[in-house]
Amino acid sequence: MSIRRAVVSTTLVVYCVLLFLSVDFVYSTFLHEEDQWPRYPHPAYHHALVPRFDGYDSWGDVRYPFITDSLGFRDREVRDVPLTATTRRVLLIGDSFTEGTGVPFEDSFAGRLSSAGMRRPEPVEFLDAGVISYSPTLYYRKIKYLIEHGLRFDEVVVFSDVSDVYDEASKYFCHDDDPQYQRYCDADDRVFFASLCDPLGGGNTPSCANPVAHRYAKTGAGAYLTRHFIVTNAVRVITKFRIQQWLGNQKKRRLGVDTETAWLFGDHSHDSDYAPLGRAGGIARSLKNMQALADLLKAHGIPLTIVIYPWPAQLALGDHDSRQAALWREFCATNCKAFIDLLPIFFAAAQQHADWYERLYVPGDFHYSSEGHRLMFEGLAKHLL
Repeated sequence: MSIRRAVVSTTLVVYCVLLFLSVDFVYSTFLHEEDQWPRYPHPAYHHALVPRFDGYDSWGDVRYPFITDSLGFRDREVRDVPLTATTRRVLLIGDSFTEGTGVPFEDSFAGRLSSAGMRRPEPVEFLDAGVISYSPTLYYRKIKYLIEHGLRFDEVVVFSDVSDVYDEASKYFCHDDDPQYQRYCDADDRVFFASLCDPLGGGNTPSCANPVAHRYAKTGAGAYLTRHFIVTNAVRVITKFRIQQWLGNQKKRRLGVDTETAWLFGDHSHDSDYAPLGRAGGIARSLKNMQALADLLKAHGIPLTIVIYPWPAQLALGDHDSRQAALWREFCATNCKAFIDLLPIFFAAAQQHADWYERLYVPGDFHYSSEGHRLMFEGLAKHLL
């Protein structure tokens, strides 16, 4: 009797699972309108955000509103940004922290600066040119492109991320002007980027009627299952992240040394990840491209400010005397209007709250929560507003 009951129970479970998958397949394949992705490959600076995008983006198990303006900058609303402003204009550039990954724009430090700047008696317009995974090569290439296309701004603030050295050691060789780095450019990548269109037009690059059509295509079995079993995939992702949060595995990882932070702590277990240039080469290339940016801005009479901020590992491991701070403080001594070190205010917050990681960072991640962005905004407001 118990065997029969087990067989019946198993059959019912299998039937329910197959029914769920069948309904999910029909819905995902024939009824669901696939979300557009706000990112696409760019011929001049590797990757960018789609101009005038109004939709959503996802990070882990979080889905959040995502809006860009006519320049492809993350913004509070879809709007046309004139090339020349009637007020003071500050261009912010960095990677995912500056883009505001995982939070609504109004909760990010860039969004908070934008709102506060426009409320001033003498308004200041902040433009958020940051995009996930940018580093000095792309900071320089993008700002050079914007200036050449007529965008005018009064100051540039670069948010130098800890991961920049790793990115400069291992990526974006096809977009570096220096022949010594161009030789690492993959031939297929060179052909791919040379074939792309430019949504803003200009030069010999064809203009895009629809830049979304030129986004990175996700292919393979995993992409097929994601597109045709949307509900199942959503359940899988949410379950995965909830289990990771419950076990605390991701938190442990974020509070220790990993690939991107290894160069700060002299940890050599990740040396192979810094190929082909190595950590020293990543630092040298970071400085080279930041110097190119500083020289470009100086030629146009535009002051440069560099800001640094901490990953959770730096707070957990007591990185007070940071190599990152020393690197950019020395650089700014001769190249910048100002150097802003936000590590002290984050260390102060960590000392006040034992649960600082849960307060300041997205659970299981190294990106800031809304509270982390608020703290960063408060530190920046003293200098930029």
